Amino acid sequence: MRNILIIFQKEISVFFNSLIAYVVMSVFLTGNGLFFWIFGDNVLETGAADLATLFALSPWFFLFLIPAITMRSFAEEIRTGTIDLLFSRPLTRWEILLGKYLAACALVVFSVFPTLIYFATIWYLGNPTGNLDAAAASGAYIGLLFLGFSFASIGIFASTLTTNQILAFILAVFISFFSYTGFDFIAELPGLSGLNEWIIQFGMMEHFRSISRGVVDSRDLLFFLSLSTIFLLLSDLNLQLKKK
Repeated sequence: MRNILIIFQKEISVFFNSLIAYVVMSVFLTGNGLFFWIFGDNVLETGAADLATLFALSPWFFLFLIPAITMRSFAEEIRTGTIDLLFSRPLTRWEILLGKYLAACALVVFSVFPTLIYFATIWYLGNPTGNLDAAAASGAYIGLLFLGFSFASIGIFASTLTTNQILAFILAVFISFFSYTGFDFIAELPGLSGLNEWIIQFGMMEHFRSISRGVVDSRDLLFFLSLSTIFLLLSDLNLQLKKK
């Protein structure tokens, strides 16, 4: 646990000593804020006391911003050769992997936390005050965090595949996009009408929608945890091959 914490602290320090963390969080908050208050069917125009716009847009921002966080995690280490230095220390692959993964997850939490201002504002502006489905909002926040954690595991996996950060970013975006929406598209293909409900269950979007309704089902949380575990296992396999 101590070694995981050391890697975690190192990664957090690297993030906040560079522009990437500040750019990612700024883009996430600014983009959501603009659509929430100004553009499209914003809250001020519709007068709806809910956070639907925030939770509809956040996954799409995460699709691009989380790969930007994770793209350097292993790709840069492999490119510069510092991964061999890490392997030479009394650290296991899983300690390195979990330290980097938890640091990425922490940045997801840091990005989402300030949006509680939107929750408080809508709660205050509601007519009457507090006219907000807090259960649905709480469920959606939990779903958004678990979705972000899954994207982070995909980003870590993509970063173990290449020494090029841009390629790692593109791979992470593609895999995340497919994992989020791909199974919904597959379910709509002709000839699969009898299997569409079963196929959709393999996609992240369905499980995120389910939690966003305010019912935090353990099966949805287990899906995200399982998906994250699968990609971390694949990442460990890649690191094992590179260590040989």
